[in-house]
Amino acid sequence: MLSQIGTTILATVRDVLPIAAILFGFQFAIIRKPIPNLGKVLAGFVWVLIGLSLFLIGLEWALFPLGKLMAQQLTDPVFISGLTEAGSEAQAAIELHWQDYAWVYVFAFLIGFSTTIAEPSLIAVAIKANEVSGGAIGIWGLRIAVAFGVAIGISLGCYRIVVGDPIHWYILVGYVVVVIQTVFAPKLIVPLAYDSGGVTTSTVTVPLVAALGLGLAETVPGRSPLIDGFGLIAFASLFPIMSVMAYAQLSEFIAKRAKTQS
Repeated sequence: MLSQIGTTILATVRDVLPIAAILFGFQFAIIRKPIPNLGKVLAGFVWVLIGLSLFLIGLEWALFPLGKLMAQQLTDPVFISGLTEAGSEAQAAIELHWQDYAWVYVFAFLIGFSTTIAEPSLIAVAIKANEVSGGAIGIWGLRIAVAFGVAIGISLGCYRIVVGDPIHWYILVGYVVVVIQTVFAPKLIVPLAYDSGGVTTSTVTVPLVAALGLGLAETVPGRSPLIDGFGLIAFASLFPIMSVMAYAQLSEFIAKRAKTQS
């Protein structure tokens, strides 16, 4: 355990050092000005190293195994059929269909929503969007809209893994919808909606979603972890764009309707 902690800390230091070198290099060599509050900046880097190291260790010890375990348990034929014995003959006699995996879709929706709400990058973007828009974009409104998009996307991605459909058809249709929405959505929200699809592929969402996809592909009969297990992150990036623009369009419609009635 101590060896793994030490290895993770050293790897984190190695990954963060190039970033620090670029920042300090530009500050001293190009801008040629001292860094204000240098002590606080250095202390902040130390906290970043500690936080990233602990987070990576937590992913390896908890989130990855937990996501894979949940996928295995929810797709177990014994659990789905309600059998009390896990015999190989009983499992072989069970014929499963896509609708039998309802609990997988529910779990994917809830885990997608909860991880996105807790996503630090989304919180930071929502706060900044609220500041620069003068309060026109609500912090919680944006976070919930993105969370719903991720939840729906991951649920649909799990359905794709279960049925074995090619992923490119889903992505093509999704981006056609995004292009159409872009034409009609309020211009204020369009760039933010596109960025919202990117902030979901960050520290909290990706590990659990990746573990869920791989675990699901390993346990559903006839699926390949390499071909079918990946791709959930694409759904988690695409659907928030649609949900944020839909949220803006709905808000605009409600505001216009209230103005007309008054």
